[in-house]
Amino acid sequence: MLWCRILLSIVLGPALVMAALAQDHVEKLNMELVGYHDLQGRSAYQPLVHAQGGRWIAYIGLHGDHLPNELTGALEDSGTAILDVTDPRRPKLLAHIPGEAGRAEAGGAQMVRVCDGAQLPRADKRKVYLLRPFGSSAQELWDVTDPARPALVSTVVSKLRGTHKSWWECDSGIAYLVSGAPGWRTRRMTQIYDLGNPAKPVFIRDFGLPGQQPDATGDVPTELHGPISTGPKGNRVYFGYGTSSRGILQIVDREKLLHGAKQPTPENLLYPQIGRLDLGPDAGAHTAFPLLGMHVAESAKDKAGRTHDFVVVTSESLAEECREPRQMMRMVDVSDESKPLAVASWTVPEASGNFCSRGGRFGTHSSNESFSPIYYKRIMFFAHFNAGVRAVDIRNPYQPKEIGYYIPAATDKTDKRCVRTDAGAERCSGVIQTNNVEVDDRGYIYIVDRAHTGMHILELSGAARAIAAFK
Repeated sequence: MLWCRILLSIVLGPALVMAALAQDHVEKLNMELVGYHDLQGRSAYQPLVHAQGGRWIAYIGLHGDHLPNELTGALEDSGTAILDVTDPRRPKLLAHIPGEAGRAEAGGAQMVRVCDGAQLPRADKRKVYLLRPFGSSAQELWDVTDPARPALVSTVVSKLRGTHKSWWECDSGIAYLVSGAPGWRTRRMTQIYDLGNPAKPVFIRDFGLPGQQPDATGDVPTELHGPISTGPKGNRVYFGYGTSSRGILQIVDREKLLHGAKQPTPENLLYPQIGRLDLGPDAGAHTAFPLLGMHVAESAKDKAGRTHDFVVVTSESLAEECREPRQMMRMVDVSDESKPLAVASWTVPEASGNFCSRGGRFGTHSSNESFSPIYYKRIMFFAHFNAGVRAVDIRNPYQPKEIGYYIPAATDKTDKRCVRTDAGAERCSGVIQTNNVEVDDRGYIYIVDRAHTGMHILELSGAARAIAAFK
């Protein structure tokens, strides 16, 4: 083994050798592996874990690919993987719903949202429903009451482009669908539907930034990535525009959005907007996650009091081997919604793992989106591509602090990521690309990999676990 390392050092250089060797083993701090599934070697985007029928079911949105389905033996275009994770140590694949043909973001079915019919206002109370895009061209609703036998309920809307990360309010049925509607000048904006009865979708309105609407002129504002709504009780929708550049956080009054004038004039599009923060050319707003009513111990003696509202804005890295500005998490104080203010940022120090030399992307992609009380306003988890998943203590939002991480080892299914060197040669690395992260109400952490490495189920340990609110 020693002579192999010496030879590699001569050929590649010390930094690249250490990076290559890092992919051969797990790197971790205060996080432990509970279970694993290879997802049939498919590239994964978004995990969501739902309690239904006395079981815990994981729904995984997948990037476009064309691979064998081990359950049927047939070649299928990647779409949605459905797994039973009731026993997280033994995840079991129940079904795979094929997606649209194509590779990477050109096909598949990247996003998943799930609602119980018992929560939706006009649905069959015995059923469970899945909302997903069909590739880039449509939005669909499926009956997943029996997760092993999913059945199509309705196509909400078709003839689209650029579908991506939507949001569905289970208590009201309102869905904010990220789409590229015909005539709009941007690839991604918002189509709002009432899906309270999944069998009969009802269109409410189209929404976007002024300048994106049909018949507008001039520059087109950066496209939407995704919204998060606090529903009827919270009456806010937080929109994140842009991925790695020209990011925008937009805070919207939900009631004005749903009940204001629907014609997409500049005035009507601005009517529900309460606040907006433009992040500049080097930062995006992939995920905008609200932390509302935070009791900040550091502010206890301040005249303004200790309670503040924040939005965690996470940007997405797009370029391999750090060939772009670093993408990271930013903590935005929205206590005064009309004047959002970035007050802190956090990223993994590159030197802590020579991450720019490992290959693939390095930097944030997304945060968890669950409001589970175990972690909410205490710990957030960030998918950080070749730096795995990172656990961050956000109890003091002005000084977020990393408390744990887990970087899986590469497997024989891990795909290579390639770049062109300055000399014109191609350099490739089989490297972990932790793409998205989510948690469930039991406290388990689910990470999925963009480079075909599968799904890892984790739990906190040590000092990090003590911060969470486990019962």
